[in-house]
Amino acid sequence: MAHTTTHTMSPGMQQCIDECSRCHATCLETMHHCLHLGGKHADAHHISLLQDCAEICQASANFMLRGSDHSGHVCAVCAKVCRACEQSCRAMGDDEVMRKCAEACKRCADSCEKMSAMAH
Repeated sequence: MAHTTTHTMSPGMQQCIDECSRCHATCLETMHHCLHLGGKHADAHHISLLQDCAEICQASANFMLRGSDHSGHVCAVCAKVCRACEQSCRAMGDDEVMRKCAEACKRCADSCEKMSAMAH
């Protein structure tokens, strides 16, 4: 049986789900990259932030996919975590992986802020 909720989903929500999914994957890939590099990239705060960001992005996408009444609240938190992760990645921004992660976090935060505003 086909998934039936996507046809009732607004294009903005679908875009936010896509941005959250991309950011989730990018943060996990970046975390692996940072642990491999070691040094400042493997700083516990930075790694924890990447993990937090990946998890809240996944949760945000899941809440929207389920049509949860609480998705706006989760999106607001997701935007805040994504902004923090973006800053952390930009501070490390000495390679393409860090820049890619910062940009994914920025796009996700922008999209989640829009979704959160629409929900309230």
